[in-house]
Amino acid sequence: MVYVFLADGFEEMEALSPVDVLRRAGVEVKTVGVGGDIITGTHGIAVKADMTVNEIKLNNDLEMVVLPGGMPGAENLENSPEVQAAIDYCVEHDKYVAAICAAPMILGHKRLLEDKNAICFPGFEKDLLGAKISFNSVEMDGRFITGKSAGVALQFALKLVEAVVSEEKAKALENSLKC
Repeated sequence: MVYVFLADGFEEMEALSPVDVLRRAGVEVKTVGVGGDIITGTHGIAVKADMTVNEIKLNNDLEMVVLPGGMPGAENLENSPEVQAAIDYCVEHDKYVAAICAAPMILGHKRLLEDKNAICFPGFEKDLLGAKISFNSVEMDGRFITGKSAGVALQFALKLVEAVVSEEKAKALENSLKC
């Protein structure tokens, strides 16, 4: 199970590309609304979440949490005790935590990226406390996956598939998505 958290002001491409690509890979994915089940993205697109944060289950079935960027979406995620608990659960149980654009700041503020390679939207590097700032568009260091921006949402999504399924499945999906 993968939870993709959505909070008002989320970046639509950074949230929905991972949902789409992970589902194409056969992964069970649930969008999780923070603050309700209808969440509006930064570009005014309203999304009905599969569930709300009050319904999440932190157990062995959870493989990964995904934190999309966008503002104030990333700040709204950071301010959610349930999102914080899900991140903590993943860290404590060796599960994946993925964040893109502004959202890696959440992990940086928790000092989870210390001595890890990480990337974020330009200008948020100061928030990646202790991280080694990468110049890659997407970075995976241990159980942490970070992405730079909406422009690399597909690349980020494919890295998530690589992590929870396989590199072969990610490559096959990448090839199937090319024109």
